[in-house]
Amino acid sequence: MMGLLGNQFIFSRERKRFGRQCLFSDRNELLLAVHPSGRLRLKYVLRNPRDNNSQKSKQMALSTVVTENVTLDQHGMYHYEGGWNVKEVNIMDEESTMRYRKKVERDDAWGVEVAHLLRDCMTMSSQNNAINIYKEFFADLDEDLGRGIRMKITARAINMFHDLWYPQRHLSMCDWMPNNPKQFLTTFNNRPSNPNNQANTEFPEWGNENALYLWDINNPIRPVAYYDTNETVALAKLCPKDENFIAGGLHSGKVCLWNTSELGQPKDMCPLEAAHREVTSALCWVHSKSNTEFYSGSLDGSIKYWDTRDMKMSLQDLLLEPYAKDIQNRADSHGVTVLEFEYTIPVRYVMGSDMGCVFVGNRKAATPSETILSHFQIFAGPIRSIVRNPFFVKNFLLVADWRWRIWSEEIKNCPSTLYFYKRNQLTCGTWSTGRCSLFVIGDESGTLEFWDLLMSHRTPIVTVKFKQSITHVSFHPHGHLLTVSLAGGDVVILLIEDDMRTATAKEKALMAALFEREISRGKLLEQREEEIKLKKRNSKLSEVEELRSGEKPPQHVVKYDHKSPEKFVKYIEEDEELRKAIIEFNESIDYVAYKRSKRVSHIERTIFELEPESEDPVPKSE
Repeated sequence: MMGLLGNQFIFSRERKRFGRQCLFSDRNELLLAVHPSGRLRLKYVLRNPRDNNSQKSKQMALSTVVTENVTLDQHGMYHYEGGWNVKEVNIMDEESTMRYRKKVERDDAWGVEVAHLLRDCMTMSSQNNAINIYKEFFADLDEDLGRGIRMKITARAINMFHDLWYPQRHLSMCDWMPNNPKQFLTTFNNRPSNPNNQANTEFPEWGNENALYLWDINNPIRPVAYYDTNETVALAKLCPKDENFIAGGLHSGKVCLWNTSELGQPKDMCPLEAAHREVTSALCWVHSKSNTEFYSGSLDGSIKYWDTRDMKMSLQDLLLEPYAKDIQNRADSHGVTVLEFEYTIPVRYVMGSDMGCVFVGNRKAATPSETILSHFQIFAGPIRSIVRNPFFVKNFLLVADWRWRIWSEEIKNCPSTLYFYKRNQLTCGTWSTGRCSLFVIGDESGTLEFWDLLMSHRTPIVTVKFKQSITHVSFHPHGHLLTVSLAGGDVVILLIEDDMRTATAKEKALMAALFEREISRGKLLEQREEEIKLKKRNSKLSEVEELRSGEKPPQHVVKYDHKSPEKFVKYIEEDEELRKAIIEFNESIDYVAYKRSKRVSHIERTIFELEPESEDPVPKSE
């Protein structure tokens, strides 16, 4: 204690550093002034006083009940003989109980019941002796040691954004801003089901009924910016490398360009003669030095390559044909529904059609036959989404009709590795940007399912139900937020838990091993298929050669001397196939003779074969 008192420092402050002292004074201050009003004076009415009683507190009453006393007793029971429910047997008589016991033991069902009883007793005794329920195990371990064993898997809504127009427009998609993670773009499709209903809004200053809105995740009341046009917008996407540009596709087939810094009408738009013949259904930005190039696709089967610096004419046109030729035919092309491009693979891009086919294209090709490298028939309906895994870019998530598949580019003729299906029509799907094994699927019934390939391949880990159909889902670049676009025009932002947006190095290695196993399995199946095709091809070639030659293949002829039957018998004994054939032939002849010997034939006369002297046409039975 003395040592502590010795280590001290006394500091004293001067009076002037305390501040000025408080000075008090008496004065009058007017807090409220109410001047007399002549109008209120005229409304004043004199009334006779009246007394009223009021009770504002709760009504409370006291009630008492006198109950009868119940006498309870505790005692034990020694059960030594067993349960006897037979009235005819006196349990106090040893001979009668022994006689009845032997009678029961002679029954066949007694052994089966005893076996079942012993099995149940042994199971319960083993459970009882397995662990001491009154002992505390692992009490010496730290409480924080097992905190991370169980993952917290939830997704909760934190905000909702409504359309500014009424009736609400159909929300087609959402897209996050590349360099501003707090903002996202919503694209509406305002094609009304009833043309007589006119759209109205309380905020006419935020564009017309075709407007797109840029929202902040913390402000669901007013958008940050708006971009509109005089025509109906089908979809719009921000440039991933330059957030100053937005490419949009219109229902008339045109393609337009907005500048994010300039509100209102688009900056540039292609003319009608250079546009698609039908609605622009797909868009994707591609890699270039100036970040001004993108592809657009339409349901008429055409794919156009654009440069935003000159929108008067497309740089390249292509028809999506399964077997492309240099001279293309529009009648053979498929409608384009999805376009996908990865910046780390700048040469290739992937296309999805309305016939359920996936096409792989080459950007550096000059002719249509060289541009379309391959195509795969995977689904029966139109493809809704093609999304690459952010961690394993050669693996895709394909969503179409009522199925979704994990697809890989490394397999030539068997691209589908993992296969899932549902009862409802699927509308969208995407991979998580934070966890390599997590993806989400949305359907037309409003069910959003979270799937994790490391946890389960049969059931989703989390299911969120909405009242409207889901049209589009998109993960935040950091993986902690998910935008869910509903058909009624609302956008719901879900907050993902930390365990669902992170992946350890071990989990990434497990996912890589999973994809490698599926790819090797597909390659083995592909190799086996090639072997079967080669075998069939060789057999067909041999048949064609035989038909062309018109001659039967030479057969081995055994020559023998009829004058020496010993050699003939020797040839027969040496030829095992001939000997077996002769034995089988003799056995078949003997079997036929045996069946004939056992056959019984019944010959009866008909009424036409009776003797002439017979008067009764019906034969009499003896």
